[in-house]
Amino acid sequence: MEFQLLGPFAVLHRGRPVLAGLRRQERCLLAVLALEAGRTVPTGRLIDLLWNGGAPAGARSTVHTYIGRLRAALGPGGVHLETGNDGYLLRPDDHVIDARAFEDGLREAAAAVDDEERVLRYDRALELWRGEPLADVADEALRDRIGRPLAALRLSAAEERARLLLSLGRHERVAAELPPLAEEHPERERLVADSMLALHRSGRSADALGLYRATRGALRSAFDAEPGRDLRALYERVRRDDPALRRPPPPTYAVRVRGEWLPWNTSGDPALEFCNTYAGWGGERLPGSEWLRGYRTLAVWAGHLDLLDDRTVTRLLRRAEERPEEASAVLAGAREFRSALYGCLTEERGRGDGGAFARVAEVIQDAMRQAVFVRDEDGLGRWSPHPESGPRLPLYAVAQRAADLLADPRRLTVRVCPGKGCGWLFLDAGGRRRWCNMGVCGRGE
Repeated sequence: MEFQLLGPFAVLHRGRPVLAGLRRQERCLLAVLALEAGRTVPTGRLIDLLWNGGAPAGARSTVHTYIGRLRAALGPGGVHLETGNDGYLLRPDDHVIDARAFEDGLREAAAAVDDEERVLRYDRALELWRGEPLADVADEALRDRIGRPLAALRLSAAEERARLLLSLGRHERVAAELPPLAEEHPERERLVADSMLALHRSGRSADALGLYRATRGALRSAFDAEPGRDLRALYERVRRDDPALRRPPPPTYAVRVRGEWLPWNTSGDPALEFCNTYAGWGGERLPGSEWLRGYRTLAVWAGHLDLLDDRTVTRLLRRAEERPEEASAVLAGAREFRSALYGCLTEERGRGDGGAFARVAEVIQDAMRQAVFVRDEDGLGRWSPHPESGPRLPLYAVAQRAADLLADPRRLTVRVCPGKGCGWLFLDAGGRRRWCNMGVCGRGE
């Protein structure tokens, strides 16, 4: 059975509606139980919700009658309405409840490690909304009482999704989808701000300024309040066309490849480059210091360092779009490998419990089990990840380079830049370098 709560209320069995003939109040009672599926709703609360404080003398008996009619209508579909603890409970069993699926989707989005995957999961969750919750069975006052938590989650999800899209440079999508929601909720100034920024970046500055003025009018009328300081400041920046608003600032020490920001090459070895970040590992993490933001970045980086050819990178990017969950899992593994490799390369020789080395070795062994021996254009042979390794190809490619480094005396020349906020790894074969080659570390020391 499928319960649709995020819009006009409907219950479907094998795609067919099953609530025909039931009174509006009976359908409202079922909707409340479905929202609380798995939890007993006290009869007193049901009476309060159904009659909004003006219940007749026989309300308890009426609720009991409603439950009987609902059981008759829903029983053939396997819906169980149980009585107990002076209340009623709808057993969720294997039924599909869109409100619950929405909440599960938000949790999955929050747990995703890839920004692209997070956007996709937010998309899927928000697509479940078809309008005002319980629009045809509850009046505005009742919807506000029982649907407020869900509505707040929807707005928060829309805000987080907009933030992700703006960070990915997809302001056109935000400008096309978010402003109507911002107009409905002028009190959510983050929605308004993200809408204004997206409109401005899409060349619609006049619309951005108009949205601000409409928001200001709505706040004055409904709340006798003015927009907050941040929103007022954004309005002024849009009005004077502040160049800094046009696009997100690039990360520190970065290069743009296939639309992805990658760190500058500084160390001379792919395994070390994999560990390095825009702002380094040492000290406080700075905004933009995380370069490995998504699977797409991982694949593009591997191509940029000639670990994979362009055709393979293109194929991997296409597969990641088709199977985002698979790509997200590989990205999580790549981040774990990077952390272990950094620890392995920076621990003092002969000290430590070897845990980092063991984790690195496990991935390297997986990579070598999938490796093939090929000949390069220069005629020299080398080990390469098997083309059928799928989305793990970039991880296996860098794991093989890590194996080369860890088995080479060069590993003993790895240094950690002591610059404030840096911590980049580099090779110091001559034993004379202290700083990395970014040209800023060590100044004044």
